[in-house]
Amino acid sequence: MSLDTQPVPQPDAPDANTPEAGSATPTPLAPIVTLTAKAVEMIKLTRSQEGMDESYGLRVAVAGGGCSGFQYALDFEQEARDTDESFEVDGLRVFVDPVSARYLEDVVIDYVFGMNGAGFKFNNPKATGTCGCGSSFAV
Repeated sequence: MSLDTQPVPQPDAPDANTPEAGSATPTPLAPIVTLTAKAVEMIKLTRSQEGMDESYGLRVAVAGGGCSGFQYALDFEQEARDTDESFEVDGLRVFVDPVSARYLEDVVIDYVFGMNGAGFKFNNPKATGTCGCGSSFAV
């Protein structure tokens, strides 16, 4: 399956880091969110436990609701939507819709173990507030 990419404007003079004009290799988008190695491992394990094969990717989204106004959502999907931004992390395809992308930029998703259990933790540098459960935020 191909991942969505957008061409990047090329400078007038190519340098060592710029593909030659007419190159067939597209420049991939930088990931919207960062997933730690532990998060990717746990997502792949969950996908397998749910009986899904590797063709399923992870949808990361933001929805209205929760204690603080917005909440994070993770789900599995087999295909990207036409308007999604898609990227791959260690063999895991990740899909983000354009509205969610505005709120997810620079977010780091980790999987943590603690005294209250284990789960996904979202580190959002743009959040101005969060709730005690850690699954909702305000901007």
